[in-house]
Amino acid sequence: MRTRTRTGTTRTTTTTSADWSRVVGHLHRDHGSRSGRSRRGGSRIPVAGRRPRRGLTGFAHALAALTLAAPAAGQSSPGVLVSADWLAERLHADDVVVLHAEYRKERYDQGHIPGARFLDMAGLTWPGEGDVGTEMRTPEDIDAALEEAGVSDGQHIVVYGGNPLAAARAWMTLDVMGLGDRVSMLDGGFGGWQEEGREVTTDEPQAERGSLTLRPRPEVIVGAEWVLERLDDPAITLIDARPEDEYTGEDGGMGGRVNAGHIPGAYPMYWEELVESRSVPRLQERAELEELFRATGAVDGSTVVTYCMVGLRASFSYFVARLLGYDAKLYDGSWHDWGARDDLPFVSGPGRR
Repeated sequence: MRTRTRTGTTRTTTTTSADWSRVVGHLHRDHGSRSGRSRRGGSRIPVAGRRPRRGLTGFAHALAALTLAAPAAGQSSPGVLVSADWLAERLHADDVVVLHAEYRKERYDQGHIPGARFLDMAGLTWPGEGDVGTEMRTPEDIDAALEEAGVSDGQHIVVYGGNPLAAARAWMTLDVMGLGDRVSMLDGGFGGWQEEGREVTTDEPQAERGSLTLRPRPEVIVGAEWVLERLDDPAITLIDARPEDEYTGEDGGMGGRVNAGHIPGAYPMYWEELVESRSVPRLQERAELEELFRATGAVDGSTVVTYCMVGLRASFSYFVARLLGYDAKLYDGSWHDWGARDDLPFVSGPGRR
């Protein structure tokens, strides 16, 4: 473990933390790569609409804490992950709204799932000072973006995207906004939908503005000081969702803009290890996901805190942690915040500490 003061370099240490404090302050006030590999032979994560394989019952019980409230009267909950089959049967259901999350609308315009509405990720995040972060917007901004997409109370929300990280970021944001009990992510995303030869359209549905009630959960988003105070807490498992070169510091720290390395005690678990491939991001087999998290020291009762460079890749790891039943939190400032501060400890190299 070491701290470093860079000679001749002046760093601003308040930008991301201030942005985080601003958002969390709003939340409190408003509160009321192994890409391409496919595994065989294990039990898969239970997904609504997919026929369960043997040995899934016990895992389904483990997910009981995440069972969602019914999105509409008389309709059972699908869970936090749904299959293409489940979604295909409900594309025209009034109580299901499908959101195609993208940072650029042209990707949506090039083709999307029939009936899916464009969710502008710029309405959920902003780049922060310096245009390199992915900071969460205020609840008011997020509410406006979701209502603009036609989301209303009483609907079950399914999010997906051409980029699985955008979909995961959207899911995480909705979870923080108190909608996690009625939002699911599409297993395999848009890539999986296309791979299965399902219908794609360029027609954009006409949706009336929605009316939505948010119930923000500010305790989910943590900052650098919260993490620093718990670096030696055995009940906290800190997971770094970046690739190996960023974790060790071999990347040079964003070209020298931040310190090179990782937070002391963090376990490396690149987010792509959780999916079959980036292009078709179906989750890995249940046993492998559990093994990956156990390898980080996460056990029943652990609090899992995820981070990456700017909070985007960490959102996918956060989603899987929640899916597996962990108490999960996100350090949204991530290494863009921690690594820019010379008053915080960091480790370079493969060692955790």
